[in-house]
Amino acid sequence: MDTQPVPFVPPAPRPRTTPPSTLEMMRIVYRNPLELWGEHTYNEPWISANGVGGHLIVANDPGLIRHVLIDNAKNYKMATVRQMILRPILRDGLLTAEGEVWKRSRKAMAPVFTPRHIFGFAEPMLRRTMQFVARYDEGGMTDVAHDMTLLTYDILAETLFSGEIAGEPGSFAQEIDRLFETMGRVDPLDLLRAPEWLPRLTRIRGRKTMAYFRKIVTDTVKMREERLKRDPDTAPQDFLTLLLRAEGPDGLTRAEVEDNIITFIGAGHETTARALGWTIYCLAEAPWEREKVEREIEAVLAREPDPTKWLEAMPFTRAAFEEALRLYPPAPSINREPIETETWNDLVLPKHAAVLVMPWVVHRHRKLWDMPDAFMPERFHPGNREKIDRFQYLPFGAGPRICIGASFAMQEAIIALAIMLSRFRFDVTAETKPWPVQKLTTQPQGGLPMQVTRRV
Repeated sequence: MDTQPVPFVPPAPRPRTTPPSTLEMMRIVYRNPLELWGEHTYNEPWISANGVGGHLIVANDPGLIRHVLIDNAKNYKMATVRQMILRPILRDGLLTAEGEVWKRSRKAMAPVFTPRHIFGFAEPMLRRTMQFVARYDEGGMTDVAHDMTLLTYDILAETLFSGEIAGEPGSFAQEIDRLFETMGRVDPLDLLRAPEWLPRLTRIRGRKTMAYFRKIVTDTVKMREERLKRDPDTAPQDFLTLLLRAEGPDGLTRAEVEDNIITFIGAGHETTARALGWTIYCLAEAPWEREKVEREIEAVLAREPDPTKWLEAMPFTRAAFEEALRLYPPAPSINREPIETETWNDLVLPKHAAVLVMPWVVHRHRKLWDMPDAFMPERFHPGNREKIDRFQYLPFGAGPRICIGASFAMQEAIIALAIMLSRFRFDVTAETKPWPVQKLTTQPQGGLPMQVTRRV
């Protein structure tokens, strides 16, 4: 008699049972904010309390989340602490810009992320993935987390920049890790809302890396501008060209163009890279789920050569990826701040409070999910996926500031998984001991060392 295997429970911090002291809290937030939250945070519809930097509200109720991100979004701005961390990196890029600057950037980029354009990216995504996986032909050990950073960089460079990004991909992967290790952390002075003129040691350590990325942007723009002047008829009509053509008195400033380029080079690929790595890891630890995905991929690839159709044709593969996004949301925290005090039901949201909508917590909330800590892709199988409230699953955010590249990322992920898992099997070893750490994205501390073997 067949029995259903016990679901795999991937590594995650256990909820705290006692509140930390102020000093301990600051240490935890610097080291790994995911380790801060207590058991009540995963059980209550919201938490409202006075914290070190002022009033703090953790919003878990889907209705409250909808209110903050959509229904009354006009009363909420980006949280001060979040901006202190991200603006030194991204300045007026799409993730950090507000008001008219954000509207200009979003409008300028929207044409690139229409369904028609995203379908047009499928073939380059497929081609780049097939070229990339050739490195696995001999098998052996590899760090999947590092590899996925390289792969998604390759895909981003090919699709949005037509392969014309200055700099070396290998050094890029090392520098992005260094950037998130330094400037991507919460500094204790940020928690205290200290004036911005007070130097942050984390930022100082990251200046050299930040200069590296800014030089990549400057060189990339210069290369494209020279090509557009030299031969405008054959220059690629891609994301980079679109941004440059949006520059002008009624469009983007040069600084905004460069900030958006660094946003997509530095952060646009990182979220997908992390989600792919966690998906491969979870499937390796749940081989019964991996077998379903492998069978589905083999069947689809045998009958359907068009990669634009794979996302809809591979519900099990998509479900495994979405479940990994649930357990390890690449963007684990969405931070807002009320412009004016307001009330939602019985909850007062004071002006200038820190309102946290945390996918990390919401996705593991005891009242919203059955066995929330387990890897169970069937939650997202057809018939089950439709029962999930829109505001209890937020891997790409929600509302006006929902991730503009969500459809791009989903198509990219399914194409990459289809090619990798059809040809190779990734298995954990004694060295595979990842620990989720929040450094802007949810990263596996220690990487994802895994054994690769050919399947065909």
